[in-house]
Amino acid sequence: MLRQRFFGRAPIRPATPLNEQPNKLMSLIMSEGFALQALGIPSSVGLAPMAGYTDLPFRQICLEHGAGFAVAEMVSANPALRGTGKSTSRLTFAAAENPRIAQIAGSDPDWCAEAARHAVAAGAEVVDINMGCPVKKVCNTLAGSALLRDLPRVERILRAVVGAVEVPVTLKTRLGWDRESINIPLVARLAEDAGIRWIAIHARTRACRFKGAVDYAPIARVTGSVSIPVLVNGDLKSAEDVARVCALTGAAGALIGRAAVGNPWIFGAVRARLQGTAWRAPTLTERLATLRGHVAALHAFYGDDRGLRFARKHTSAYLEHGGLPRAETQGFMTLADPLAQLDYIDRLVDCAARGLQADTMPGPLDRSGRARPADLEAARKLGADAAPANGSAAREAA
Repeated sequence: MLRQRFFGRAPIRPATPLNEQPNKLMSLIMSEGFALQALGIPSSVGLAPMAGYTDLPFRQICLEHGAGFAVAEMVSANPALRGTGKSTSRLTFAAAENPRIAQIAGSDPDWCAEAARHAVAAGAEVVDINMGCPVKKVCNTLAGSALLRDLPRVERILRAVVGAVEVPVTLKTRLGWDRESINIPLVARLAEDAGIRWIAIHARTRACRFKGAVDYAPIARVTGSVSIPVLVNGDLKSAEDVARVCALTGAAGALIGRAAVGNPWIFGAVRARLQGTAWRAPTLTERLATLRGHVAALHAFYGDDRGLRFARKHTSAYLEHGGLPRAETQGFMTLADPLAQLDYIDRLVDCAARGLQADTMPGPLDRSGRARPADLEAARKLGADAAPANGSAAREAA
């Protein structure tokens, strides 16, 4: 009865053609009787939306390294912000993204409906509604997780957006406003009844934000009470975490957020773990080559000024995951020229490929990109962690 009620309708068709290479996830979303479980866990582990991080360059990196899908950064439904540079960049997609998933946030049903139509016109093939952001400036507009205190408004927004577009609509939310008002089972039923195609749940309340212990028990109750797929999110830091939490909750899939920053290889590790296949961690040279490509893509996407700033925070995460000395991160942070950033990474790649001999270590650079004396102790530490390889080949790979 539930399946007939909520899924027994004509297949939803996208406003724009799907990519030439069909994606299994997208094919199932578009079909009658869609059930994410039919994918198996490996294909239903994706990149969670994160403001300031899940831009086009980072989404492409994660998809290349095994993410089943990637959700773009949140876009405000406020029509006054629709034409800004930030909103436009957040609705920029690549042809290879399949499906292209936009996320909107707002508190007015009509604004949200119009924002969904705008996202589809920009190329989105799935529209995700944010009802989980805990940031104060979002909650102060009664959007994000603030909506969890107003379920009638939640229902109006869900129905308005589903009725506004001919592409699948999904929902990302939290357990509730605080520990005393966990209402995710009610929200999930409202979502199912409104025609939402999957619900992703962060295992914390708004009051917890991103700190404190996660609680997966309410998510397990939701998976047993609705027919739509449930995705789990929150503190999934390894392949073992994803396998354990999906088994614990019965979730159809998972969203990985902060653990992927500087470490897109986590998606390949998750896929291998859940498929029972072997997985090899990347070498330092491979990590640096990926970083080099990511930084170049950020420069191209944002331009020199903004590209420099975005490159700094991503590079810091890559270097920490790669086990590089703190001096190297600090050295990169001082660079004020895109070419200097790329040259610095090239030197690290070359040193990693050579086995990082102390006398070839680039050392921190000044703001123009000129080398300062290397920290020999840091160089030796880094060299001990690196696998020898051919230097020229590493440069070509970068």
